[in-house]
Amino acid sequence: MTAVAAYLRVSTDAQVESGLGLDAQRSRITDEAARRGWDVQWFVDEGWSGKSADRPALAAALASLKKRETSALVVAKLDRVSRSVHQASVILELAQKQKWNLHVLDLGMDLGTPHGKAMAQMLAVFAELEREMIGARTREALAAAKRRGTRLGRPRQTPDAVVAQVTALAATGASTTAIARHLTAAGVPTTRGAATWRASSVRRVLSGFLLDAEASREAANV
Repeated sequence: MTAVAAYLRVSTDAQVESGLGLDAQRSRITDEAARRGWDVQWFVDEGWSGKSADRPALAAALASLKKRETSALVVAKLDRVSRSVHQASVILELAQKQKWNLHVLDLGMDLGTPHGKAMAQMLAVFAELEREMIGARTREALAAAKRRGTRLGRPRQTPDAVVAQVTALAATGASTTAIARHLTAAGVPTTRGAATWRASSVRRVLSGFLLDAEASREAANV
C-alpha cells in the first residue's frame, strides 16, 4: 500500500470552527485513497493563509516526503497548497527534484503522467512570467522615484546585501524559520549585530522591503 501525505488547509476562523472546509477536503481525498489503495497520513493547517510559506503542517508534510516516509503529496485543490503561482511552482520543482509525486484532485494533476508533467511545465512558465513582471514593475518604479528625488520608505538599518539575500531566499519559497537558520549558519549578523537570527527578525526585514517597494510604486504613480 502506497503511503501518501494528504494536506488540508482552511484559512478563516469560520471555516475552522465549522469544519466544513476540512470535511469536504478530507472526504474528497478519502474517496480517492479508497479507489487507489493509498495509506493516508494527514497534515492539517487550520487558520493559515495560502499565501504564507511558513505553514507548520505543510512543512511537516514536505519533510515526510523528503525522508521517503511518504511518496506523494495529495491535495483536494491547488489553492489548498498555495494561492501563489510562484510558490506552487516551487513545490512542483521540489517534487521533481526529490522524486515524489503530487496529486491535485480537482485538476486531475498527477506528476506521474505525461498530462501532469505538461501542466507542471505550464505552471512553471507562468511563475517565471509573474517573477519577471514583478521585477520589471519594481525597477521602473524605483527609476521613476529616483528621477523625482523621492525618499523611499523609512531609513533601513539592515545592509542591502543582507536584504537581497533574505528576499532571494524568500522568493524560493523558503520559510522565515529556514531563512533564519541559513543566515545564522552562514555567520551573517542580524540588523542589531546579533549572531543568531529568528523568524521574527526575518519577517521584519521582509516587511521593510515590502514597505520600500510599496513606496516606490506610489512614487511612480505620482
